Amino acid sequence: MIMNLLIAAAAGCASALMFASIISGAIVSLLLFYLAPLPLMVAAMGWGPTFAAIGGALAGAGLGAMFGPPYSAAFVLTVALPAWWLGHLVLLGRPVTADAPPERMGAAPTGPPPIDWYPLGRILVWIACFAALTTTAALLTLGSDASTITETLRHGLLRIVNVQDAGSGDRATEVVDAFVAIAPAAAATIAMTTLTLNVWLAAKVTATSGRLRRPWPDMKTITLPPMTLVAMIVALALCFVGGLPAILAQIVTACLMMAYALVGFAVLHTITLAQRGRGLWLTCVYAIVLVFVWPVIAIVGVGIADAIFGFRQRYVQRRMPPPLAPRS
Repeated sequence: MIMNLLIAAAAGCASALMFASIISGAIVSLLLFYLAPLPLMVAAMGWGPTFAAIGGALAGAGLGAMFGPPYSAAFVLTVALPAWWLGHLVLLGRPVTADAPPERMGAAPTGPPPIDWYPLGRILVWIACFAALTTTAALLTLGSDASTITETLRHGLLRIVNVQDAGSGDRATEVVDAFVAIAPAAAATIAMTTLTLNVWLAAKVTATSGRLRRPWPDMKTITLPPMTLVAMIVALALCFVGGLPAILAQIVTACLMMAYALVGFAVLHTITLAQRGRGLWLTCVYAIVLVFVWPVIAIVGVGIADAIFGFRQRYVQRRMPPPLAPRS
């Protein structure tokens, strides 16, 4: 018990230091800032969510004592809370007993019942919710209405650009205005990507150490709940209403579209199983998406199409061998 508490405190200190490193302004601190939930997630998956909560509480209290309550609240909302809850969901499961075959009379149970683990698709939806929540909270620190948020972003970007001559000023202003327009969606996309990466890395580290109680899932089978598509369509429609609701809808839409992008990559990994040079094809796809970014829209379309038409299910059914005919 004492060792577990020490591990929780160490995870909390590591997360707090990584979160506070952003104050330095160094480029590497941005990477540490986005990876701040990782130590607490490892503690949650390897030693239980209770110890992640203890570590997060200690870290939040320490940050509050050094930098003030707002900094502590930001850490708890964007780091400690997602790490604790997502770690809890990864380990959430229930024994499968309803469809289990009955034991023979007098036969001893062969082992513990199988576990129905919390679906990966629902974990991905929770990740989207936390990404939207943290992005919204960050934008609301800039203002309480759309015009204030937009102007604050615009002034901040103009200071970064630091235009020197009037000739390039107009072009720089146009570029800044374009960045301001896509800033909420871009921030949500980054938050969704980094939080998903944190969950995957934490699970990988915990599984490598042998402390992950959940068997490693098949990522190619991930599916989102059906209502996720409805929620994304509603959020996409609200993007055109204007004002603060439109900004919030852009954030939600971006997070859900990234969720469907991950499903789209799962579809590509499934339908290329029988292809020669599969690794080269997938590497090229990932490289194109990372370099140009905008092709991810096509991957999102693949994920949405799979949700509607069930490409992977049809592909697997075609590849399954036909059942053997019973002998006469």
